[in-house]
Amino acid sequence: MPWTVAPLAFSLFAAGVACLAPTVSAAVTPEQLERAIDADYPYLGRLFVHFHRNPELSFREEHTAKRLAQELLDAGVPEVTTGVGRTGVVAILRNGPGPVVMIRADMDGLPVREMSGLEYASEAKQTNIFGDEKPVMHACGHDMHMASLVGTARRLVAMREDWSGTVVFIGQPAEERITGAKAMLDDGLYERFPRPDYALALHVAAGEPAGKIGVSSGLTYSSSDSVDITVHGVGAHGASPHRGKDPVVLAAQIILALQTLVSREVSPLKPGVVTVGSIHGGQKHNIIGERVDLQLTVRSNDEDTRRRLLTGIERIAINAGRMAGFPEDKLPTVTFLEESTPVTENDPALASRIIPRLQRDMGEDQVYFAEQKGMGAEDFAYFTKTTHAVPGFYFRVGGTLEADLIRERDGGAQVPSHHSPFFKIAPEPSIRAGVKAMTLAAIELLDTPAEPTGADASR
Repeated sequence: MPWTVAPLAFSLFAAGVACLAPTVSAAVTPEQLERAIDADYPYLGRLFVHFHRNPELSFREEHTAKRLAQELLDAGVPEVTTGVGRTGVVAILRNGPGPVVMIRADMDGLPVREMSGLEYASEAKQTNIFGDEKPVMHACGHDMHMASLVGTARRLVAMREDWSGTVVFIGQPAEERITGAKAMLDDGLYERFPRPDYALALHVAAGEPAGKIGVSSGLTYSSSDSVDITVHGVGAHGASPHRGKDPVVLAAQIILALQTLVSREVSPLKPGVVTVGSIHGGQKHNIIGERVDLQLTVRSNDEDTRRRLLTGIERIAINAGRMAGFPEDKLPTVTFLEESTPVTENDPALASRIIPRLQRDMGEDQVYFAEQKGMGAEDFAYFTKTTHAVPGFYFRVGGTLEADLIRERDGGAQVPSHHSPFFKIAPEPSIRAGVKAMTLAAIELLDTPAEPTGADASR
């Protein structure tokens, strides 16, 4: 059941617990902020290990959400609501008039058996939303994201004299299924809680040097769409194919025809991906079956290309059936799943404010411009591409020690990628950099309190 902590009921409690975290004075310098984060890291490091050891699957993050909610309360964020979008967490820190800044961390793990060799490796198993028991691992760094969110909350509470406005902390479910952000919005995130003027998020990057911050303006992640194609057939004996309609042959023709979408229907200057990741059909050597199931992932970097690819998939699948002489009631069916997200883009005006602040206060050698290295996707886009568009900024935090990256470049052991059972990051430099960068980005967007004047100044 969702629960909400009222601001008044916990105001004294929150103020008391905030004192437990290392504090800093008003007008905090970058050096003071860094020292405060250093002092806070042992706590955040233990929290990271807890999350890593206890991962949960998409929309099954009940214990994770409960722990994250309590951590935000203990940090001094007095209004906390759980159960938003099924298992999401929303925490509100009000600090006078000013902008509303949303900071999001995702919570879910992946159905992967961990083989990292870490002493705190996950041994968890859990039943997913379909009723299947799976091993579970934080193989994409969401444990680091949550620890960084809590660290940022602790810093902003301690620095309340430095800013004015409202911060909304989000623990988002089901990012790995790219459905959690939409679920929170459908559950009234922007109606029930303060609607943000700005939205921020980070992601640890296994292929980048630990503690370095990767920034960009404009395109950050590709769109992603999951598509199912069911190819229907007419069963027959394998020795008498003329008495049936073979769905395996038709599925093969569809798969090959789909490859022309990117090569012949999309501009060569615009990237696109149509990958058939799964094909299942048939049951025995000498039987022509009645069904083949295809599962596709579709990626693009702009909405026009996305539409071309999706409409093209449907056109090719259905008309391939007609071309092969399948009856109308046996034509392939195409299903566009809810597991989809538009392109994630950083607002250029927002980037022009945040990037110089990070360069100034973290050092230009710690901030680099991140190039798109693949066509990964992120449902953070739903928070920014709503009917009331919210400017967003999403940045990377390097997660792998420089020595390991150099060894890989020199032909040594490969750095495990995201979603690998061997995935691991260096938590301390990653979390410390994540907390500092996110705190600085939030402070940049929040108002600076007015200096007291007249009678107020003399008190």
